[in-house]
Amino acid sequence: MAAKRQAAKARKAAEGAWGNPYVRRVVEDAELRENVRQAYESLRTVYGRLSNGKPVGKQLTDDKKLHKEVRQAAEALRDAGSALREGPKKRKRRGGFGKLLLIGIVGAGVALAVSEGLRNKVLDALFGAEEEFEYTSSTTSNSSTSSSQEKVGA
Repeated sequence: MAAKRQAAKARKAAEGAWGNPYVRRVVEDAELRENVRQAYESLRTVYGRLSNGKPVGKQLTDDKKLHKEVRQAAEALRDAGSALREGPKKRKRRGGFGKLLLIGIVGAGVALAVSEGLRNKVLDALFGAEEEFEYTSSTTSNSSTSSSQEKVGA
C-alpha cells in the first residue's frame, strides 16, 4: 500500500514539474542541456585540479589550465542562464505555403518528364490538338517527265 502511495506521489510530482516552463525548456532545448553539461564538466575539472594536494592560493594565481577551465565554465553557465531567462523559444513554421508550392511545381515537372501521355495532353491544351494529314505530291518527279518527253520527241 505504501508503494502505491509513493508511486502516485512521484507521478504527481513529475506531472507538476512538467508544467514548469524552466523544466520544459531544459527538456526541449538541446543547446541549453549542452551548456549545462559543459559547465558541469569544466567545474568538475577545476575541482579536481584544486584538490590535488598543492596549495590552492598558488594554483589560483599560476595555473593557466585552471584559469581556462574556470573561464569555460563561466561562459557555459552564462549562456545557460541567458537561455533560461529568455524563456521557451517559439517554434517557427518553416516554409508553409511556399514549400508546398515548390514541391507541387517540382512534382508536376517530374510527371511531365516521365509521362508521354500527360505531356501530349498538356501540349494539346496549350497549342491545340495536332491535325493529322497525309501528304501527297501533286507534281510528278523530273526524271519521269523528262524521260516521257524524250520518247515523244524521238
